[in-house]
Amino acid sequence: MRITDLMIQETMIMDLKAATKEAAIDELIGSLAASGRINDPVLFKEMILKREAESSTGIGGGIAMPHAKTKAVNEPTVVFAKSSGGVDFEALDGEAAHVFFMIAAPEGAGNTHLRTLAALSRLLIDAEFIAQLMKAETPAEVTALFDSKQEVEEAAKAEREAAKKREAAQKEAEDKHQESGTAAAQSDQGDVSAGTSTPFVVAVTACPTGIAHTFMAEDALKKKAREMGVEIRVETNGSEGAQNVLTEEEIRRAAGVIIAADKNVEMARFNGKPVLQRPVSDGIRKSEELIRRAMGGDAPIYRSEGGGEPKAKDAEKGSIGTKVYKDLMNGISHMLPFVVGGGILLAISFLIEQLAGENHPLFQLLQTIGGGDGAFHFLIPVLAGFIALSIGDRPALMPGMVGGLMALNSNSGFLGGLAAGFLAGYVVILLRKAFAGLPRALDGLKPILLYPVVGLLVTGTIMFYLFDPFFSWINLGLIDILNNLGTGNAVILGLILGGMMSIDMGGPFNKAAYAFAIGVFTSSGNTNGAMMAAVMAGGMVPPLAIALATTFFKHKFTEQERKSGVTNYVMGLSFITEGAIPFAAADPLRVLTSCILGSAVAGGLTQLWSINVPAPHGGIFVAALANHALLFLLSVLIGSVISGVLLGIWKKPLERK
Repeated sequence: MRITDLMIQETMIMDLKAATKEAAIDELIGSLAASGRINDPVLFKEMILKREAESSTGIGGGIAMPHAKTKAVNEPTVVFAKSSGGVDFEALDGEAAHVFFMIAAPEGAGNTHLRTLAALSRLLIDAEFIAQLMKAETPAEVTALFDSKQEVEEAAKAEREAAKKREAAQKEAEDKHQESGTAAAQSDQGDVSAGTSTPFVVAVTACPTGIAHTFMAEDALKKKAREMGVEIRVETNGSEGAQNVLTEEEIRRAAGVIIAADKNVEMARFNGKPVLQRPVSDGIRKSEELIRRAMGGDAPIYRSEGGGEPKAKDAEKGSIGTKVYKDLMNGISHMLPFVVGGGILLAISFLIEQLAGENHPLFQLLQTIGGGDGAFHFLIPVLAGFIALSIGDRPALMPGMVGGLMALNSNSGFLGGLAAGFLAGYVVILLRKAFAGLPRALDGLKPILLYPVVGLLVTGTIMFYLFDPFFSWINLGLIDILNNLGTGNAVILGLILGGMMSIDMGGPFNKAAYAFAIGVFTSSGNTNGAMMAAVMAGGMVPPLAIALATTFFKHKFTEQERKSGVTNYVMGLSFITEGAIPFAAADPLRVLTSCILGSAVAGGLTQLWSINVPAPHGGIFVAALANHALLFLLSVLIGSVISGVLLGIWKKPLERK
């Protein structure tokens, strides 16, 4: 596939009018929408801005490459645009961007499309080619330049591959000659050759989307290495997954390792090597510096699982609160599939029990799969294990999971599991420091013997004698309080939990409310779904309120917002709060305030009417499982109408903007 198959002429903008970064993004998205290449401009812009928040796609040299991979894209497309005046795109070199490539990739983009986008990224390293593009006056000229450039690149690639084959054949012949060979002289010659071999480094490039920067960094590193006379092997972690994966032999003989990445890559294989960990943008713009430092071993020694030496990224720690939240979310995110899968199967089993009785085979099957002997049995161990993993790396996973299992078996429940995860993680960190003075010859024993045995012993002992009794007392007391709440107190709690679901729509407040409801749900043997009813109702309100406002107050929303509002009906009914985020980002005061009020009302009503939802997710699709299904739906409807009407009245008409 040619690059110009994706860079269609009717979407090109030869004179971009925008003067700001956001205006440029809007103008490029407008071209995509006008040509029918995307189906949801609001969602697409949300994903573009999400990528920009991770690091600017203004890569320097006058180029900007905003990109996103999302279901909002109908067909993979690259929009080319030029700006004579330039736009401040927060580029890495501080210079204005004059050439733009907006890459739109669908979620199911095939390998051919992804390889084509990677080829485009590599072409943009050539400053002379960019200068030619700036001089082009028509879309036809742009197309011709790309076709010509790609032909040259394909020919050069074919020649490089042919040269590699010749080198491989020559090496094979030399190996055969040595095997039959003759003398110590040949051995001596081999030693001299080895001593004067070309410097060798390895690198890994990766960006969150895996479409552009990954391959631009790869090409920049390879190009600079050729200029410096350095041999380099680059592994790319793009949308197709890891390509050109580094071998153990290559890592072993490399003088140093370059990690130019904005997302996590597999690091354990680099244990004991000098490792430079830098943003992917440095791979593009600071390739010479990275290669020079890697050649000289000028980098922290990476320790994967043992030793007292710090990891390469230890200097980049954030605040304590940020670290705790990240560790907690790592546990919750890995636990949620068990919660959702097991919880919904359990909820369906309760419905079957009501219709067919507890002896029905399907009821027993679903109870076994989803309940205490199936998915729900793993909730607290998985939560604890992955919190520990986030803190102390792989040696902490096993002690964390065992500590979580002890919490499950001792009735310390969700709270005990949280404590077990943090305990195991920090126990392993302390063990690293305690064992730092051991002889280097024992490094290999640390991850396979010392950490597992001592970590498990310390974590298990503290859990058994201290944490399990303490958190069992708290957990059982909390459940007793919740089960005996008066109506007034229950309503207040429902108001708080429902409102929290809308404060940040998927952020820390939302997750805290949901985690609390999950904790009550699991600790009570899946019988207390009252808190789950409050958070589910509260979480359904924001997207439904947006949908109602865009439907009944059309004159206050753009056409794109009205189209996106329709999708929020589906998201709201499915308990996907995040559907309201683009509207909240555009008008936070009005949207968030309106949604928080409606969500709080919905959460409070579920408690006023003693509603119990025995499922942790599903929205309207599990509403029939509630003890008062119609009242649950009425709670959601009332909250949504309150928020939708408030937003519709409060929002300014378009003509007054």
